[in-house]
Amino acid sequence: MNDIPALDWQGAPLTEAACAACAHAALQAAGGCERGRCCMQDAYARRIDRFFRTHPQLANAHLAHPYFEVRAIAARHADLFRLPALLDDPDETVRMQLALRLPQRLLERLALDPHREVRIRVAQRIAAETLPSLLKDPDYQVRQTVARRLPEALLPLLKHDADLQVRLEVARRLAMPALLGLAQDPAPEVRRIVAERLPAPLLHALAADPDWTVRWEAAGRAQGAVLERLLADDEPEVRERAAARRAELECPHG
Repeated sequence: MNDIPALDWQGAPLTEAACAACAHAALQAAGGCERGRCCMQDAYARRIDRFFRTHPQLANAHLAHPYFEVRAIAARHADLFRLPALLDDPDETVRMQLALRLPQRLLERLALDPHREVRIRVAQRIAAETLPSLLKDPDYQVRQTVARRLPEALLPLLKHDADLQVRLEVARRLAMPALLGLAQDPAPEVRRIVAERLPAPLLHALAADPDWTVRWEAAGRAQGAVLERLLADDEPEVRERAAARRAELECPHG
């Protein structure tokens, strides 16, 4: 970090004269800040962060600073009641910090933020009862985050989502009988998860799956007629897994 030049947010070198003109010049004299290491005038975010972690009581005074990094880092330490003034900040880095700290009653205002990273953080924190308002978000990572937190009873609302990553999250959490419906999902990645979680007596729904990796997953849990079918599968890997499953059932204790 020390090999990064000490420049201010406008690109001017931070010199002794600049430190003397700083509003916090007294801190430097007392060893409370250091040019090139712990400085809120620096353009380098890690130096700004070190300054406000050392002096969090000064954060409120810098929430209107012209440099977005200063505003964003100050927002991590400022008093909560000062943060609503930044809801319309022009920089998403600042609004991302708000999404991590604002109380629930104000968090909803960021649910329609134009920047996806802000909305992802909203989805991580917003109250569960408010999550359905994000079901139609245009960004798949927002919907994926919703799928991780959505109350189980509402998960079927996302089982036909256009994005694979969202449906994978749904498949990991969805309960029966809705889980059985995902046995027809167009993506084998989703059907493999279904094969891992479906009650064994229902694995016949996947025993003839067109993707051999799905049948391989089913073979590891199959029993009865489904297992017999998979013992004769066209793919040697599936037959091998089915044989191992039969041996496990015949000698359950090894």
